[in-house]
Amino acid sequence: MISVGARASARRARGGRRPRPIEVRFRTIVSPHQLNSRWGRRIYWAVLLTVLTLSTLAFVFPLYWMVTGAMKSGEELARMPPTLVPEAPTLDAFAEAWQLFDIGLLLRNTAFYALGGWLVTMAVDVSAAYALSKLRPALGNVVLGAMLATLMVPPMVVLIPLYVTVSDLGLLNNPWGLWLPAAANGFNIFLLKRFFDSIPKELVEAARIDGAGPLRVLWSVILPVSRPILGVVSIFTIVTSFKDFVWPLLVMTDSDRMTISVGLSQTAGAVPQNTIMAGLVIAGIPTIIVFFFFQRHIMAGLTAGSSKG
Repeated sequence: MISVGARASARRARGGRRPRPIEVRFRTIVSPHQLNSRWGRRIYWAVLLTVLTLSTLAFVFPLYWMVTGAMKSGEELARMPPTLVPEAPTLDAFAEAWQLFDIGLLLRNTAFYALGGWLVTMAVDVSAAYALSKLRPALGNVVLGAMLATLMVPPMVVLIPLYVTVSDLGLLNNPWGLWLPAAANGFNIFLLKRFFDSIPKELVEAARIDGAGPLRVLWSVILPVSRPILGVVSIFTIVTSFKDFVWPLLVMTDSDRMTISVGLSQTAGAVPQNTIMAGLVIAGIPTIIVFFFFQRHIMAGLTAGSSKG
């Protein structure tokens, strides 16, 4: 064996220096020298601010137009060219929309469907993700691949077979007709599985040594440390229940069972445009509130399972 002193002597005989690490340089359109120059920084910030401003306008302007349109009169809303700012803003259209559309009933129906869909979705998707991640059944990767393959299929392709299935089961005008199809969500299962994979195996093994079964491990170990991703899946599920239109239109045909998106569309042709926009503003308020209150949790949950540790 070669001692440490012999290795040091051999290194001094070769010059006593270690080889320098190789520097890796990446070629870009704009070199770092040009970017750090005075004009380079100005152009960079000008381009960045322009892109951010245009992107913000593209997303925010439709909301602004909807809110200001509800504050205009019917004549002003139909005027050409249109006005960007209401000449005489009023909130009368909101009270009229609340009464004509019966938004109170529609919001209660939608909230009930969202709550039930959330419970069923969490029960199904969490169980499936836990089984694929920690229990590892036979052909688990094949099952996961089949679930992810459903994300490549356009929803309209399976709309007719799904409607026939729900109709044969007698679930039309039944909340389960909305809850069961929403529970089979491959994207939610994929998000949950990725997060469950990042949970250290030592926690699960320690619980099993203490005599905990699979359900006990899920309830006492997995779920308490999975609050970020559970919050993300919950928000996605609730927001989807509020904004979904085609499937509730087919399943919930009774007027007293409609969701808010379907209820607004059914009577939209018999009311003024400003009243329609007021109803749309009221319908969008719950999802906007959910986003502003939980946007930090959404970003934290999406990046929580990106790396193991």
